[in-house]
Amino acid sequence: MATAARQYKSPLRAQTRSSAPASPPPAAVPLRALNGSQDARTALVAELELHLSTTTNRKGRPYQRRTINAYKFAAVQLHHWMTAAGIEGDFTECDVSTLNRYFRWYYEEHDVPKSQDGKGGYTGGTNTAQRNLRALFLYLAEEYEHPDPYLSPKLQKYATPPMGKPKTLSSEFIGDVLRVTGNGSPKVKDFQAVRDHAIIRVLTEGLRSDELLNLRVQDLDLTNGTLVVIPLKMDRNSLDGRVIPLQPKTVKALSRYLRLRALHRRANRDEWLWLGTRNRSRLQYGGLYEMVKKRAEEAGYDPAVVSPHSFCHTWCDDLKAEGVSGEHIMAIRGWKSPAMLRRYGADMATTRAVNAVKGLGDRY
Repeated sequence: MATAARQYKSPLRAQTRSSAPASPPPAAVPLRALNGSQDARTALVAELELHLSTTTNRKGRPYQRRTINAYKFAAVQLHHWMTAAGIEGDFTECDVSTLNRYFRWYYEEHDVPKSQDGKGGYTGGTNTAQRNLRALFLYLAEEYEHPDPYLSPKLQKYATPPMGKPKTLSSEFIGDVLRVTGNGSPKVKDFQAVRDHAIIRVLTEGLRSDELLNLRVQDLDLTNGTLVVIPLKMDRNSLDGRVIPLQPKTVKALSRYLRLRALHRRANRDEWLWLGTRNRSRLQYGGLYEMVKKRAEEAGYDPAVVSPHSFCHTWCDDLKAEGVSGEHIMAIRGWKSPAMLRRYGADMATTRAVNAVKGLGDRY
């Protein structure tokens, strides 16, 4: 087992938030039937959730649950701020001036470091809050004819900070995490260990967390060593789905998981590939997020420095280091722009360049 002293290729930034578990949207409550500003704002949040759950985005596709949760959370944050600031009325009381006050407060609370050592802030948090809150005011403009403050040039915008280099995981880290989940041994019969091992193997194939969690049993073609990712976002994925080639050990891990999955109480009632422990239904993002951190800690690493998305960047670096063409990487990953290829491969770009030149030996 690895020790805490083992290092990654480069330090990973901690991820501290996970999406809330999916839940059925509550029914909308007419505002006129409510008494009090807080009840009215809570009702509007419920209306927004119901609206997003029954409409499509600008690409004509249903909103993902994590997106709905993010938009709802932004509205709830504004609601709490209005309560603390003593602002009466529902969200239609928010004009440009009120939002400017709110975003300045948000910036000082979330983006400005709170301690002398420079820790305590989330870089770019205000920009994210502004973007997520836009859904609420689009809804208010559509349903209540409330003037959209986002259309005013007086609304103060907070820019997205420059994107740093994404961080990759070392082969030692991945090997250690696979070992604590049984290392694919056929002697391991524990459902959770076999499932977690298969999940980590699939993460090494470059799938995003949403893509992995939305896999169904029918999406697997283990005979040919592939699986199909159904498009989630039209601006990232093709219309026909993407075929993902699997490593031989990933195929074996999935085969062993399917055998144990067949004994699960919900095996014949649930089409989703990844089922929960103790005979519960499908795995959600919160469970995936916690599982990755738990297994990292069991392997002797700081769980704060890894997340499910870390494996995506590592996958891209591995393929580029092995000489796989950018065109092929983009096709497998579903990227339409080479900008994503450059970003995902940025962390170890210098290392790959140095190794490539060294591999040439003496040139003169």
